Amino acid sequence: MLGRNGVLRRMLILAIMFMAFPAIAADAGKAFTLYGGYRDGGRFTDESSGDQLEVDGSGAVSLALDFRKHGSSAYQLFLSHQRSDLSLSNVPSATRESIGMNITYLHVGGTNFWQGDLGDGPYVVGGIGATFFDPGEGFDDELRASLNLGIGYEQPLGKAFALRFEARGYATLVNSSGGFFCSGGCIVSISGDVFTQGEVMLGLSARF
Repeated sequence: MLGRNGVLRRMLILAIMFMAFPAIAADAGKAFTLYGGYRDGGRFTDESSGDQLEVDGSGAVSLALDFRKHGSSAYQLFLSHQRSDLSLSNVPSATRESIGMNITYLHVGGTNFWQGDLGDGPYVVGGIGATFFDPGEGFDDELRASLNLGIGYEQPLGKAFALRFEARGYATLVNSSGGFFCSGGCIVSISGDVFTQGEVMLGLSARF
C-alpha cells in the first residue's frame, strides 16, 4: 500500500516521463483535445462473500495531447479523471453505504487512422500507464498499472478544430487476493486480477 504522498510522487514522476516522451516528435504537428464523457463504474469482488462492490457510473473529464508520427498516426498522452462513489452495501462490517472514489488514468500511447490522413475519419486508439484510485475518507490511495483501447471518429471543423467521438475500455491490474484501500483496516479484501471500465466520449480538438 502507498500513502497519499507516495502515490502523488509516483504520479508526478510518471507525468514527467510521459511529457519527455514526445520529444521524438517535437517538430511534428500537434493536437490538444478536451473530452467530456460517461464512464461505467466497474466493480471489485469481495473475497470473503463473493459479492460485487460497484463503483457508480458517472461523468468523466479527459485531456489528450497528440504528436504526429506520420500521415495517419500519432503519439498520444492521455489523462482522464472520474469522480464517483464505491458502494459498500455488501460489506457487513461497513459503517456507511458508500464512500467517495476518484479514479484517474495517465497513459501514453497513440492513434491510427485507417482510412486516410491523421485527423479525418475513423481511428483506433490505445495506451498504457497507471491508474490512481483515491478513496478519500482517510483511506490509503492505490496506484496500479493499466491500459486502454478504443475506437473513434474525427470530424474536421475547418483547419484548426475537429470533433472526436470515442469509445474506450480500461483495464487495471490489481492484486488477485488481498486488502485494498486500507488505513488500519481495509475496505475491501478483493479477489480477481483486473478492474475494468468502459467510457463513451465527445471531444473538441484544436490543432497547432
